Amino acid sequence: MKILLLGEYSNVHWTLAEGLRTLGHEVTVASNGDFWKNYPRDIDLARKPTKIGGIRLLLRLIRLLPKFKNYDIVQLINPMFVELKAERIRPFYNFLRRNNRRIVLGAFGMDYYWVSTCINEKPLRYSDFNIGDELRTDKNALAERADWLGTAKERLNRHIADDCDGIVTGLYEYDVCYRPHFPEKTEFVPYPIVLNTQTEVAEEKGQKIRLFIGINRERSEYKGTDIMLRAAREIARKYPEKVELKIAESVPFAEYQHLMDESDAILDQLYAYTPAMNALLAMSKGIICVGGGEPENYEIIGETELRPIVNVGPTYESVFHELEQLVLHPERIPELQRQSVEYIRRHHDHLKVARQYEKFYEKLLNTTKNHQKI
Repeated sequence: MKILLLGEYSNVHWTLAEGLRTLGHEVTVASNGDFWKNYPRDIDLARKPTKIGGIRLLLRLIRLLPKFKNYDIVQLINPMFVELKAERIRPFYNFLRRNNRRIVLGAFGMDYYWVSTCINEKPLRYSDFNIGDELRTDKNALAERADWLGTAKERLNRHIADDCDGIVTGLYEYDVCYRPHFPEKTEFVPYPIVLNTQTEVAEEKGQKIRLFIGINRERSEYKGTDIMLRAAREIARKYPEKVELKIAESVPFAEYQHLMDESDAILDQLYAYTPAMNALLAMSKGIICVGGGEPENYEIIGETELRPIVNVGPTYESVFHELEQLVLHPERIPELQRQSVEYIRRHHDHLKVARQYEKFYEKLLNTTKNHQKI
């Protein structure tokens, strides 16, 4: 197959491309590298700041249009798959629709269905937008609600979701937001991770437990990093002889990986049910994820044995308690690390994931296309 992966979140598309290429497919990744994270891509679609930057990106897209034709599959990372206003993206989407065989929408992050479902139906006990029946009112949550509800972004998202051939969800959270609306075209596929065949888990724990946390300064409160960091700092203060805390703030991916590599455990995304790309990458290295490991996460991937994730509720007290249990019972750590590596091998190996995508894409290509007016 000839496949175009448009846009990037946390290296999902580049990692998927590596798997699909190994299976013999011709794959092009076009993205902005996920902003400052600067992930690899074949075609750079990064936008310079200011309005002039938007105009230059639009002109670049126009010049690149011949390169965005005649693919079997075009997969979009998000409805906002390039750094332009929604009303400018829609004609570009329509061009892609007319000039390629099948379009797949990725449900991998922030979009209308995620925002709307979490604040209205509330199928999750907690999320980026709700804690139980109570809506979150931090700055980022309110900004995202204003950005996606009743706006051009909502209209673009609805249009693409209605019109595309398939929707692929990468986490349990996103699946419960899309599947009720599009049961026939929604497919859950785990995120892909390149396994490190050299990963070895020590049989015994060192003198100190090395904790790692990555911080995006602009979204710290929204993702709960502020609470996790406060709990981790208090644990390090209470047990200075047993805990070492390493912090990375808004650094490029290569530097982030280097800082993370020497850790025993990573704290990631307080309000998540499931580990996402950064946590999964850490787990592949034998680093324990302290974050989202709710029962629904294990159910959707069919895992009945392994429980490698240290699951925390969306509170300071929960994070502090779970970290303290790790500190007081370091004998648990080697087994949790071993299970973490095995968990990635079973469910997130990029070749296994690529085969799942391959099967999904083939199903779409073998289905009669329902042409809709655009």
